[in-house]
Amino acid sequence: MFDALLDRIGHWLARRVTAETSAYEPYAASRPEFVARLIQPADVLLVEGGRTKIAAAIKYLTQSTWSHAALFVGEEAGLKDAEGRPLTLVEAELGQGIIASPLEKYASHNTRICRPVGLTPEDRARVIRYAIKHIGGQYDLHNVLDLARYLIPTPPVPARFRRRMIALGSGEPTRAICSTLIARAFEKVRYPILPIIEKRMVTDERGRVRREEVLHIRDSSLYTPRDFDTSPFFRIVKPTVEMGFDYKALVWSDPAAPPGGARPRAVPPAPVAVDQAGRRLPPDGSMA
Repeated sequence: MFDALLDRIGHWLARRVTAETSAYEPYAASRPEFVARLIQPADVLLVEGGRTKIAAAIKYLTQSTWSHAALFVGEEAGLKDAEGRPLTLVEAELGQGIIASPLEKYASHNTRICRPVGLTPEDRARVIRYAIKHIGGQYDLHNVLDLARYLIPTPPVPARFRRRMIALGSGEPTRAICSTLIARAFEKVRYPILPIIEKRMVTDERGRVRREEVLHIRDSSLYTPRDFDTSPFFRIVKPTVEMGFDYKALVWSDPAAPPGGARPRAVPPAPVAVDQAGRRLPPDGSMA
């Protein structure tokens, strides 16, 4: 009964922090048709949050433009809505739980594709299966105190504590936030995101001492959307560039600009020579 009360309070708080606050205007959104052509299964789609308090809080706490992450599973996963349209994203949405969504959902948002480098086809399939298996799971609303902190979009928190504030920590496997779900999927195939690197000295069978690096998996609840962007193991795919960007072909609003967008350099006026009385001299310097 107590857990049910906490969840009820959590759902009420979720409605408060996901309420729209101000207009969101993406200034340079990726063209959705380009994103659809280039994104591949097991890619992570980062989303710049829009008009909610929780999006503003996550961006502030992570010092990043990205407030949400979703896993692209592709049409091959066979997920469809009631009208038969493909659902190609699996994501954890506050107040809704783990759901499947169409890629078009974020057509008007700034997005970024993060691609795991060298992921084998077998492991890619395992990552996708893990995410699909957890559709229907609950969003982590158990810790209502964690959730209540998002009522303040820019909480005055020291930088070293901000990552901890992202976690909503029930610890139950059926509950997840957006980054936690994806981090756990990649953990299943031992694919690194931002592991803790320990450097230590070891002695081999010949008695030689050498240094080696050992990776430690971070707590999945502490991952944020920004981590996929900064990870050295994920490639950033920019659809506009990949589709063949030519800055010379851009059409600028300034009619004075020549083709290609470059402006002509202003030529400074030639100095004017004058005599002692202040009268202007001819260009050759002789008296008139």
